[in-house]
Amino acid sequence: MRIVLGVTGGIAAYKSALLLRLMTEAGHRVDVVPTPAALNFVGRATWEALSGRPVRTETFEAVESVNHVRLGREADLVVVAPATADSLARAAAGLAPDLVGNVLLTATCPVLMVPAMHTEMWLHPATVANVATLRSRGVSVLDPDSGRLTGADTGPGRFPEPERIWAQAQQLVAASGSRASRPRAQSEAAPLTGRTVVVTAGGTREALDPVRYLGNRSSGKQGVAVAEAALAAGATVTFIGGAMSVEPPAGADVVRVESTQELHEAVLRHAAGADALVMAAAVADFRPAEYAEAKIKKAQDGTNPVIRLERTPDILADTVAARTAGEPMPGVIVGFGAETGDATTSVLEFGAAKLARKGCEMLVVNQVGRDKVFGQDTTEVTMLFADGREPVAAAGDKADVGVAIVTELAGLLDRPARLDRMDR
Repeated sequence: MRIVLGVTGGIAAYKSALLLRLMTEAGHRVDVVPTPAALNFVGRATWEALSGRPVRTETFEAVESVNHVRLGREADLVVVAPATADSLARAAAGLAPDLVGNVLLTATCPVLMVPAMHTEMWLHPATVANVATLRSRGVSVLDPDSGRLTGADTGPGRFPEPERIWAQAQQLVAASGSRASRPRAQSEAAPLTGRTVVVTAGGTREALDPVRYLGNRSSGKQGVAVAEAALAAGATVTFIGGAMSVEPPAGADVVRVESTQELHEAVLRHAAGADALVMAAAVADFRPAEYAEAKIKKAQDGTNPVIRLERTPDILADTVAARTAGEPMPGVIVGFGAETGDATTSVLEFGAAKLARKGCEMLVVNQVGRDKVFGQDTTEVTMLFADGREPVAAAGDKADVGVAIVTELAGLLDRPARLDRMDR
């Protein structure tokens, strides 16, 4: 894989040398493009020694090969790390005062920018707006860590560990599939280009007292995989995440929630006007009927507390009902059915009943349990459809299954257009 590593002028540039080593040790060809300011922190000799390749910093170097265009065109992945507040602003404005800016304007591959700056800069409205602009264009912007910064400062803005950046970069390339290995033709549109997709993921937590909650085993991996596949397919993605053991997808507009009620409100708010909704979150069916303001103590007489439960809102059914009532809900709604089956009814029979009951266009059904699906990297699902088409099975790692789900989603979104063409 051909990687361009852009390095801008922040003190975290020294950590990018470690990132470069991870890339080269994995067997990839890496062209390092530092800005002139970055060379104040790490010199050209270091980058050339670690990459084994000549380092260019100026637009007018290697002009015989049109280097300022060639680098971006030939890259399979572009990573800018660290990305300063200034470089984010320049990229959002489409400026190219240096070689890094030219690479960003010519790249047709996945792009990951890794901000690192003081907390005030990261939280400034201008930076917030610039990051939102970049993400809306399909650029993946990794949220910085929170921790010790330069000097005695502490807060969000810390450069993530190189291992986390490299893992995120590899996920981004994997989610883009074969498209990451070649420039996309000008006339070749990704199947979800121009579409907006809302994806929910992770588990919900229902507070019992200030310390305890009711929850489930969801890791959020499958929802993240679906969101990454949708991004790779060209969609603008809003990702609503509950409790998860994995990072949210780079490149999505991320909304974090905790309870089912918060998820309910976020879905109805963000799904309005979207083309599709994928409800991959593991939503709690019940919550404590009463919330204890103080921690529930063990009774001295040994008696057990009684916790009364009540049902949580049915987000999937409520979204379909809102659409039926004329609200601007998505035309394609995908639900998930995590089932266990019993002595008389199979997992798919439970799934078919749920599909009919909920009124969504597609239901992704899988069998769950302590050692199945939750937290695992592989899964098996069957996709059921309200229009009566044959079920579609998919199995493998969750990234592959995410691609299969998005493929069927794209087909559902395209169906009215295909029927219209057939009528003609």
